[in-house]
Amino acid sequence: MSNVKQTNAGYVKWPTFEEIKEMFKEHFIMDRREDGVVTVRMHCKGGPLIWSMELHDAIGKMWRMLGTDRETEMIIFTGTGNIWVTDFEAASWAPEGDDPAETRYNHMFVDGRRMIITMIQDVEVPTLGVLSGSGGHTELALMCDLAIAADDITVLDPHMLPGTNNVPGDGIHSCFMELMPARFAAWYLMTGDKMSAQDLVRLGMVSEIVPREKLMDRAYEIADMLMAQNRIARRLTTQLVRRNWKKRIADDLDMAFGTELFGMYCADELHSELLSMIKYLELEGKIDPPLKGKIR
Repeated sequence: MSNVKQTNAGYVKWPTFEEIKEMFKEHFIMDRREDGVVTVRMHCKGGPLIWSMELHDAIGKMWRMLGTDRETEMIIFTGTGNIWVTDFEAASWAPEGDDPAETRYNHMFVDGRRMIITMIQDVEVPTLGVLSGSGGHTELALMCDLAIAADDITVLDPHMLPGTNNVPGDGIHSCFMELMPARFAAWYLMTGDKMSAQDLVRLGMVSEIVPREKLMDRAYEIADMLMAQNRIARRLTTQLVRRNWKKRIADDLDMAFGTELFGMYCADELHSELLSMIKYLELEGKIDPPLKGKIR
């Protein structure tokens, strides 16, 4: 008598890692170790990231696909060089001026929310944010389960800086309010004040800072510690430690994102007109080449 189970339907084919890697190659450089640890590095043509609507769309899709891939066991998320996010790509955001309603709904409210929601809700494995550069949109690393940073960076939230007129409601507020003491979160959100790497540790934003030349080595050491654990226990613990993030996202992300977009309508402001992070941080001519590190 055969013990082979006969079913009426098969499993839906999921893209392989190589297919996912190829699909997202314009936005992320991906590598995977034999044990399933995946490194995802944001880039623009091999250099530091430039913020675009195309990237806005890609981040949520990347987290959803990699985060539920059965062969992925951990995700290390980092950037390129010593700049985390440089500028807004004006040509990419130009449709906002031609059709603001559709652009702000599809590419800001939908993509912007999903960018955060997917990394919290749709990822089944531990995530390690490696904040490798100066700039804004640091929530992309800091909202990972674990986070470390290079010791030479300066970060800030630029939404409320003069000349922007932009409410910090796109997830950075969730990040600051969840990790920092409330008075500090209010200060840094409302003033755009700069934070050093040492400030990030003091405020509880990262667990440690690491010399730049040792940053990725330390990331893989942390990965080795986690991969030595039981697979199911590691994955379940990930969901346990993420519960506060899930509650915060459910409680305030939609409302805050809508508030930011309403503020943009009131100010009649376009993303393509926003100032460069490089100028805010006085880093003209100081951009390093991409970080180098072996996958091991």
